[in-house]
Amino acid sequence: MPVGSFPQARSFLLWMGLALGAQLGCVHAATEVATPGRVARVDALRTKDHPRFLTLLADLHRDVADLNANEKRYLQFLDAWEANYEGRYPDAEAGLRRVMARADDDPIGTRAIAMLMNNLSEQGKYAEAYAMATRAADTLPSVADPEARFVLLANLAQMLTFAGQPDQGLQYADMMLKATPPGQSTCQAMVQKVTALEGARVLTARSPELLGTIDTCKAAGQPIFANTASLILVDRLFDEGRLDEALASVQRIAPVIQASKYFPHIISLASQRAQIYEQLGRMDEARKAALETVALGHPGDVNEALRFAYRILYTIEKNEGNYASALDYYERYVVQDQGYLRDANVRNAAYEAARQHFRAEKLETEGLSKENRILRLQKALDAKAVETSRLYMVVMALLLLSIVFWMVRIKRSQLRFKWLSSCDGLTGIFHHQHFMSEAERLLRVLERRLGDGCLVFLDLDHFKQVNDAHGHAVGDAVLKHAVAIIKGELRDGDLLGRLGGEEFGILLMDTPRLQARVVAERIRVALASSPLVTDGVVVPLSVSIGVACTDTMGHDLQRLRRAADAALYKAKHMGRNRVVEGDESVDGLSELRRRESSPH
Repeated sequence: MPVGSFPQARSFLLWMGLALGAQLGCVHAATEVATPGRVARVDALRTKDHPRFLTLLADLHRDVADLNANEKRYLQFLDAWEANYEGRYPDAEAGLRRVMARADDDPIGTRAIAMLMNNLSEQGKYAEAYAMATRAADTLPSVADPEARFVLLANLAQMLTFAGQPDQGLQYADMMLKATPPGQSTCQAMVQKVTALEGARVLTARSPELLGTIDTCKAAGQPIFANTASLILVDRLFDEGRLDEALASVQRIAPVIQASKYFPHIISLASQRAQIYEQLGRMDEARKAALETVALGHPGDVNEALRFAYRILYTIEKNEGNYASALDYYERYVVQDQGYLRDANVRNAAYEAARQHFRAEKLETEGLSKENRILRLQKALDAKAVETSRLYMVVMALLLLSIVFWMVRIKRSQLRFKWLSSCDGLTGIFHHQHFMSEAERLLRVLERRLGDGCLVFLDLDHFKQVNDAHGHAVGDAVLKHAVAIIKGELRDGDLLGRLGGEEFGILLMDTPRLQARVVAERIRVALASSPLVTDGVVVPLSVSIGVACTDTMGHDLQRLRRAADAALYKAKHMGRNRVVEGDESVDGLSELRRRESSPH
């Protein structure tokens, strides 16, 4: 099976559907009762006729002197919406915060809060985004305005589905359907429901929810939302092996998507086309579509569309024997793969942290209320001459708390001693002895299941000069800074330890030689591009790296150590700041290094 598969497109289409809500800020039927008439009529055109919306928005700015304070605030919101649509997220955030600063309990303020949640998520500010979402969910019962409630439900459905909670997202989508304002199409609520169902992996190409959503959004004149559901339909057709139907659907919706100029849809369409052609065996067309996807990406973009495109290009180049190009595409694929997974993990962790923090706050509030009730009860009992029994209970409770407190302290001390026995006190990673014992154990595991692994030795270049020039305090800061960077490039299952001084060791689990070279090179580049800046001092970093893998050296730790050590020695003698792979021919270099380092 190739690296990556089309069913994983669910995650990108899910992101695309949620990004749509974040960009559009929730379409709603503007009511002249709640908002000024002229600006509201412009607002209603945002997704139905976007070019006309831009023209009228410019007219509003020319006539801004004739607008009252509420209309100007509404215009600020529409400016922020347009910035979000165009991907200018920092500008949109600033505009939304200005709208919220004046009031946050009216419909426009609520819409600004709702859009800001998704704006922050698009910028990777997940902690603040999910903190806002958690508080917004708690205040939902107090939101009386139908339009504001509808917008808030839409964004909560998006945020929870995006955080890997499709069941909760589905609940909010169902609430949206019931709360759809009179005279407004159910298109958007249906898209939110379909997106949540896609996240829960229950949709098929024949699902009435999916097909009905496409028809409803087309009838409502909402092509962008209809395109979202249509792209999900293409994904389901492909997943069910109906390749010709999937390709026909792509070709049918392509003109509409191109006309909308909505970036997430355009890049998704190119990615889907590349994957369909690949499965049909039409490799020239697959290559063309994959290159089109790559060309659409922006510098620094990390998403599933680019991940699939680089995987397809890597597979094609490898099968054609173009190994240099294949390696380049594989490195780009690894960057996309690691970046997307890291982003998903951070997003889910931010949601859980916000939820736990909010729960703790509620418990604290409930605890204070309960404490007040207990105090009132105690006063009543005092009046009835039962103070003695009450004090006895308090004493027993304090005694129990004291026991628990000391047990916790003892347990923490035990954990602290265990940590000190296995970890380096400066950097917090495994020290030499523990790293080697763990590496030997894990290599035996790899050997039993015939897995690949690689031992990597790293040595910071010219580290003695850092200590001599800036002192040992700066040297210690360099070591901790380097460890933080190295950790950021490793997976949870990889092993990292400090072998002594400025030398470190890594055991990459289930990693073939090609991937190990990519990881080592990534670490080298990351260190070289991240100098330490402390107290006005800039300390550049570079590292020499030696790699030894089980495919040539076997699973014996001592042999891998000699090979990696010799490769590291060779890297230093070749000019430092490079990666050298060890093999059976480096044993002599290892022996030479031992002789040179021994006293004469």
